[in-house]
Order: sequence, then structure tokens, then C-alpha cells
Amino acid sequence: MRRIGVFVCHCGTNIAATVDVKTVAETLGKEPAVVYATDYPYMCSEAGQNIIKDAIKEYQLEGVVVCSCSPRMHEATFRKTVAAAGLNPYMLEVANIREQCSWIHKDIPEATAKAIVLGRAAIAKVLLNTPLIAGESPVTKRALVIGGGIAGIQTALDIAEAGYPVDIVEKEPTIGGKMTQIDKTFPTLDCSSCILTPKMVECAQNDKITIYSYSEVEAVTGFVGNFSVKIRRKARFVDEDKCTGCGACTEKCPVKNIPDAYNLGLSNRHAAYIPFAQAIPNVAVLDSTRCIKLTKGKCGLCSTVCSAGAIDYEQKETFVEEKYGAIVAATGYNPINIDGYDEFAYSQSKDVVTSLEFERILKADGPTEGHLQRLSDGKQPKTLVFVQCVGSRESGSQHGCGKEYCSKICCMYTAKHAMLCREKYPDTDVYVFYIDVRTPGKNYDEFYRRAVEQYGVHYIKGMVGKVAPQSDGTLDVQASDLISNEQLHIKADMVVLAAAIEADKSARPLATMLTASMDTNDFFTEAHAKLRPVESPTAGVFLSGVCQGPKDIPETVAQAGAAASKVIGLLAKDKLSCNPCVSHSDPMKCNGCSSCANVCPYGAITYEEKDFSRRQDGSMIRRVAVVNEAVCQGCGACTVACPSGAMDLKGFATGQIMAEVDAICK
Repeated sequence: MRRIGVFVCHCGTNIAATVDVKTVAETLGKEPAVVYATDYPYMCSEAGQNIIKDAIKEYQLEGVVVCSCSPRMHEATFRKTVAAAGLNPYMLEVANIREQCSWIHKDIPEATAKAIVLGRAAIAKVLLNTPLIAGESPVTKRALVIGGGIAGIQTALDIAEAGYPVDIVEKEPTIGGKMTQIDKTFPTLDCSSCILTPKMVECAQNDKITIYSYSEVEAVTGFVGNFSVKIRRKARFVDEDKCTGCGACTEKCPVKNIPDAYNLGLSNRHAAYIPFAQAIPNVAVLDSTRCIKLTKGKCGLCSTVCSAGAIDYEQKETFVEEKYGAIVAATGYNPINIDGYDEFAYSQSKDVVTSLEFERILKADGPTEGHLQRLSDGKQPKTLVFVQCVGSRESGSQHGCGKEYCSKICCMYTAKHAMLCREKYPDTDVYVFYIDVRTPGKNYDEFYRRAVEQYGVHYIKGMVGKVAPQSDGTLDVQASDLISNEQLHIKADMVVLAAAIEADKSARPLATMLTASMDTNDFFTEAHAKLRPVESPTAGVFLSGVCQGPKDIPETVAQAGAAASKVIGLLAKDKLSCNPCVSHSDPMKCNGCSSCANVCPYGAITYEEKDFSRRQDGSMIRRVAVVNEAVCQGCGACTVACPSGAMDLKGFATGQIMAEVDAICK
């Protein structure tokens, strides 16, 4: 029988406050095969690790059980510790007595008893563990960034600066994302385009960066260091290599009543269009659903006026297949749909707009050329009301589309809008109704106080209950002032709704392709909120920007740089250690049914014909499963799907799991 050592961690008071760790160590020390058991306040510390190393050598331990926090947190740390003492790192088991025990129990005797049971299960498993040797796989020194907003752009630029080729896949005809639609940025009120446009141009001119605009990721296979990605390039019906961006086709196109997505439908565009003047690539697109030539076979005027001969009505979508060592998700966000908020009259009045629509009104290339005016009659509004938290912090989601989280950026951009209005139009009265004002960033609170103290913006703590359009074109805003305990009626010319933001709709299907984790709000889940905030639990997949959670531009750029540094660290390696906990097939049990291959997300399982002629029942050739261990990532899907029990997982074999169950149940 193996010689097992048990090490119980106090984790400060995280575990010790609820679990009697000394009792746990003493009880587990009496288990068969356990020759040494002890406890220590911080087992992951250098002193704690030295205790483990010394015990391995002194007691000639053949297996180690550490009762501590989640294996996701420190399993790699303890594996390195036992390896440094000469023990195979896979002869270690971590019993999670923090997240699975101390954090969820109040009663000390109950928590202590459960910790002992979890420790026994770990001992039972380590008794059946076998030494495993990690293999190696090469690293493809190329990165993929999915999303071409400021997060994707900054990530790509940083990776390219380190000398590695990087591809950007953007579903829109141009890179730039939401930041292209914004007028000014807080808290410095810098011109958004002046910051972003040079970075867009730098991306286009960098020989290490390839931009796949108007494209989407179709499929992802493989694993860290060796991803294979299929990219679908949608048909523009314009040859990118020939188009000069002169705009002749957009000017002559007779179809001109299509809502312009860049202006959020506040103005119209032609069927042949360039999204905006600074678009990268600066190439026209034909709207295949509205172009007369593409839908009815008539017109063709754009081809006639194109001196470069770039119009190609026969263009088809194409597919690009490329290999990457690392993938960065930077899919961004969208404001929520607020059509369900009838109390604010958003669908009843053109003068009730969202904050992003208000950005377009304020920006020089917007539908009003930067002039503050009502969309209903073009007149300058004299009274504006801003409503905060529309769809944010909405418990129970009574409107069906609200979000329980804080969208984080609304308080600051509302203060920005209010200041810009008062600065350009001093005779304008501005009211802001809020639940709480949240200004957590550097110089943010000072920015908010400037709006109140210097620009005279009226901040009122309270909620707007109803917005009612009046016969004279004004809006009756009915609200409550919680400080003075009064009901207010404000006659407003415009109402601006700070709509919540949500993850882009492309995030969830992408996460499925990447086998990445997501939370209930469709934001990507990081590997660890504090220690690995830009890494996905899926190795080789990194997170950048709002795809991971609401954040402003400075925070997005910072996270983009952090994600890029992780990618660079990965691509700098020539080889990666493979996970030795991979599947294997028992050919004597396998019936060749293909169930395991059908569920394998990595394509690691193939089949071969094997001769069983040495068996007593005579010659027999059967089709059996074969696992490519270099490709297998040890997810275990095949072991569950296999009807004959032929598939098993090294390190997590059925016998080991059942031994744990037996230890828990006895």
C-alpha cells in the first residue's frame, strides 16, 4: 500500500473559521496508508510548500493530499511543489474544503465532518493514481483577435508590436466598433475619433496585422497553441483590392431610404455605402437585400460610375482557414433594446432618445451635423431630462429585457452629455434623475462635480415614472424627488435614456465554438477574477474589453494590453506541455459505434481496423477507437458517451471516481 501524506490548510480564517482543521488532520492521519498528516495556516506559502517537500523526503511519501481551496486556484502550485521533491506531480490530489465546505456551511461540526469526508475521498483516489508524463506540442506563432473595436485594435497592435502576426476578424464592414460613434470621451473630453482613427490606420498599415472585415468566425477546432479556425468572408460585391474609396457609387446609387446603422437609424444611407468617412478598410459595400441590381437584376448604375472597375455583382462569400496559437475574444457590447419601456414613450416620440443616439446627434458627422436639435421638428431644445439606469440594476427584470448588473459607464457619459449641452448651449436647462451616482475611476468624481458645480446641471435623486408626449410637442416628465419627498412634473423638450449595455449577440455562439465559459448575462467568464482576469478557463483563449463585463474605454485599453501580454507570453514558447490526463480506449470493450468521436470537440478520436485473431474464438477484425493524445484535451465527453465503457480518462478513471464515491458513502 502506498505511503500517503495529508496536509490541511487553514487558508487564514477562510477555512479555519468554519472547519476545525486540527481535527481534520488528526482524523485523516488515522486513515489506512496515511503515514503523515499535519496542518498549517497557509499551505500555499513558501513555508507551507517546504513542509510538503520535507515530508515527502523524510517519510518517503508516494502520494500527497492537500486539503485547501479549489484546485483551480493552486493545484499547479502544489504540483510543482511535489515535483520539486522528486514525486510525480500527478500523484497529488487537492481536496477542496474551502469553496465546497467552509464557504457554504455555518455549523463548525458539520463543516468539519464534511471536510473529513472530502479528505477521505481524495485519499481513496490518490491510492489509485498512476504517474503520468506530460508530452509536448508545438506552438503556432500567430494570434487571432475576434472583434475590431478599440479592445481588439489595441490587442492586435500590442501583439504585432512584439513581432507576431495577428489577424482581426470584424463582422462589420469596418473596424472601430462603438467608439467610432462617440463624440467625446470622459473624463478629459478628448475627441473620440482623434484617438481612435490613428489606431485604425496603424492597424491597416502594420504588415503584421491582417484585417478580415465583414467576416465572421465559422468554426474553431484544436487546442492551445494549435487552433484551426474557419473564417467566413461575406460578399461585399466590391473588389477590396480595386476599390479606392472615392464614394462615386454611394453618391449615384438611386436607393437612398435605408436606415443607417452608423447613425442608429436616425438618418438614411444608400444601398451602396461606406459606413463613415474614416472607415478602415475604406471600401464600399453593396447591401444585397436592397440593391436593385442584386435583387431584381436591373440598375447597375454603381458599376457604370466606378472608374476603378471594383463593382463585382457575381462576388460570392469565401472561406479562409488559418491556424493560430492563441485566440482573443473582443466581441464588445450593444445597448439593450428598450422598446419594452413604454412608460418613457421611447416608441411614441422622436424626442425620446437613448444615450448612444444622443452621441450621434452631438457628433459632427451625425444626422444633425453636431447641432443639438429635436428630431421631431429640428428646433433647439431648451429643457433636457436625462434618465439614468434604464434597464440597469433592474431586479426581477420586470420589463423582460433589463439587467440586474450596473452598466458602469452610464453615470459618466450622462455627466459628459450634460456638460457638453450646457457648454455649447448655456441657456439650456439640464436635469438628471438618478438612483446613485457611481464614479469609481481616476478623476471621475471630480468630473461629475464639475457638471454640478461649474455647469449647473440639476441632479435629482429619484426615478422617472412616466414620460407623456403633449399636444404642443413637449414631453411631460413625471418623477419623484426622494430628497425633498416631492412629486415633480417637468416640461421637457428632449428626454435622454441611459440604456443598459449587454454583451454582443455574437458572444454566446462564439463561446460555444471556443468551448469557453459564460455567465448568466452572456459575458465571458474569466479563469479567476483576481489572479487571471484576462484568461478564459479554456487554455489559449483570452478576453479583451466589454465581452468580459461592462467597462469604460481606459479600462478596456488596459485589459487589451493585458490580454496581449498573455498572448505574447504564449507565442514566445516553442513548445507547450500537453495535459497527460487524456482519454484512452480499451479495444477489448470498444464496439466501434462512433459515439465518442461524435461528441469529441477536438477531433481527437479516429478509428482503425484491428485484428483480434489471437483470441480463442478465431480470427476477427473489428473497428475500434484510437485517441490522438496530442490533440485530446481531457474534457471527458467521450467517457460519458461511450455505451460500452471502453473510453476512460487517465487521472480520472472510472475506478478512481468510484473509489471517491465509496469513500464518501461509507
